Order: sequence, then structure tokens, then C-alpha cells
Amino acid sequence: MSGGRDAGASDAASPGEEPDAAPAARRRGRPARAGAEAGPGARERILAAARTEFAARGYDKTSVRGIAKAAGVDAALVHHYFGTKEQVFAAAIEMSFAPAMTMPEAIAGGGADVGERMARFMFAVWENPVSRQPLLAIMRSALTNDTAATVLRGLIERRLLQRVAGELQVADPKFRVQMAAGHLIGIAMLRYVIKMEPVASAEVEEIIAMVAPTLQRYLTQP
Repeated sequence: MSGGRDAGASDAASPGEEPDAAPAARRRGRPARAGAEAGPGARERILAAARTEFAARGYDKTSVRGIAKAAGVDAALVHHYFGTKEQVFAAAIEMSFAPAMTMPEAIAGGGADVGERMARFMFAVWENPVSRQPLLAIMRSALTNDTAATVLRGLIERRLLQRVAGELQVADPKFRVQMAAGHLIGIAMLRYVIKMEPVASAEVEEIIAMVAPTLQRYLTQP
């Protein structure tokens, strides 16, 4: 048809026109397939998807590709925001551990009831279904994978135990707070992971009453 563009015509720029510069305009380090999937909220979607995937599949069976698919993005975008699978896991568990990160404030000042306050704080976190489920997933991953255990250990030590130890006015505060944490983690394993009776169905107040004096000794005894 006269006046129409020839079907076989070249797409090359006409003399004097600038060639398409779109490829050069891409942000360095950002995956080629951007647009809607890399828009506002992409990082949060990836983090939420990672948390769900790790909770459902554990560390070993979760992949960056699977996280990307669940978040509706390209795998390259996951690497762009977080790096490796290990780094995605670290970010996801930090999000999951957020409710427990205020423990140092909960036991600030020590005192004759610091053991009870520590126990009450931790069991409040564990008894809440919203915070319990991701914590269970993290513990299961740490029990079956060395990398997951290393990431979890670093987070607990750096973000929680060091800060709690800084609140204690005793010798060897780091050792003491690890003993207290070990006591609580052991009970959490029996109650929430293994579900061993009678601990699994005991009243929380009964557990706190039994545990608090021991935690008090760990945290305050000269």
C-alpha cells in the first residue's frame, strides 16, 4: 500500500537521529527486567516472600529462584537487593526476630524481678501465634543446616545477647546471659517444637514461676 511503511524496512535510525539509548540508561547492578516488578515495595515483597518460603520449606529446600517466583519478581532482583541466599535468610530472620529485639529494654535496670521479667517477655513472644510461627521455622532450619545455624547465632549474639549482657552488673555477663538464653531455648524446644508433655500443655504462668528463680540466679548472683 502506497504511503505505508514497508514491512521489511529497517528500524535503524535515520541520518541525524540519535540511536535508542535505553540499554545504556539501565541502572548499574539492577537486573535488565525491571519496571513494575522493581517498583515501590519490591524489596518488602521479596522479604515477605523469603520469610514465607523459609518458614514453609526450611533453609535447604528454599531457593532464590523460588523466593523470586513467590514475590513476582526476577531472581536477579533478589540478588540486587540482598545478595546471596544466606543474606536473604539473614534479612528474613532479622524481620522474624523483631519482636524479641526489645528484650534489653524489658530487663533494663536489673532488680529482684529481672528473671521473671525476662521469662515473661520471652514467653509472651512465643505464645503469640503471629511471632511463634516464623520463630519455629528459624529454629528448625538452624537445627538442620550449618549455614542457617551460623546466621542465626550471629544475629542472636550481635543484636540480642550482647545488648542484654550490657544491662547486667555482674561478672562474666556474656556467659550468664547465654546460660539464661539456653535455659529458655531448651524449654521452647520442648514446648513448641517437640511438644513434649507435660511441658507442652502446662500453663504459661506455671512455667514462668518455675523458671524465673533460676534466671534470676543466672543474671544477678555474685
